[in-house]
Amino acid sequence: MMIIDFHAHVYPNRIADKAVHNVSKFYNIETRHDGTAETLLEIGRRAGIDKFLIHSVAQKPEQVRIINNFIAAQRNDSPDVFIGFGSLHIDVRDPEAEINNIIALGLRGVKLHPDIQGYYIDDERMLNIFSLLEGRLPVLIHAGDYRYDYSHPSRIARVIDYFPKLTVIAAHFGGWSIFDLALEYLEDRFCYLDVSSSMMFLGARRSEELIRAYGADRILFGSDYPMWDPASELERIQALNISGEERDLILYGNALKILS
Repeated sequence: MMIIDFHAHVYPNRIADKAVHNVSKFYNIETRHDGTAETLLEIGRRAGIDKFLIHSVAQKPEQVRIINNFIAAQRNDSPDVFIGFGSLHIDVRDPEAEINNIIALGLRGVKLHPDIQGYYIDDERMLNIFSLLEGRLPVLIHAGDYRYDYSHPSRIARVIDYFPKLTVIAAHFGGWSIFDLALEYLEDRFCYLDVSSSMMFLGARRSEELIRAYGADRILFGSDYPMWDPASELERIQALNISGEERDLILYGNALKILS
């Protein structure tokens, strides 16, 4: 059995403290770790997590290339453990060139965070970017926040409807802090969902209900490191009352399908 954590953020050592502080402030949640790749690798060794999908968020368009080069370098330093997703921004000057660069760097997909980046995920400019990604790279989208409308599940549903061949992973059970509302919009649309930053709020019983509502063949394990501890999040998955087949799909089977 393999274990893949499909949702982990890493930052350069020189700015990790600042980055983690800013994330903690944005969500008003105390983060568990320092956000460095070294700490993540050590946690993985101790917890028996084989691979991590790592990414970061470009808050400005000029940060896209810098962040993608950093993620690629971390992946190259630890190719047996790290899988990289690149970043994009709605205001990049040449989206197609950035997507080509992501592919050239060996990154396997794209991570978007509309709430932090400050745009609606179904903005017309983003629809152009999705048209360039469809059939080429999967997209992991931060989904949901009761405080904002940028990544509302209804907007993600619109993206899925427009681009049926786009592989979409809606983070946080499709709607952080609005989990049940996400189910209303995403239950009958095909996308994957990860469990990051969710189970500690939902509890085991509701997590199991959502897994069964969506189907385990759509769910991915993710910790949202450094906000949460990957080892503890893995324990939450292991403790759920689900079948071995369902657990295997969540821990690695669905991830391998997306990355194949």
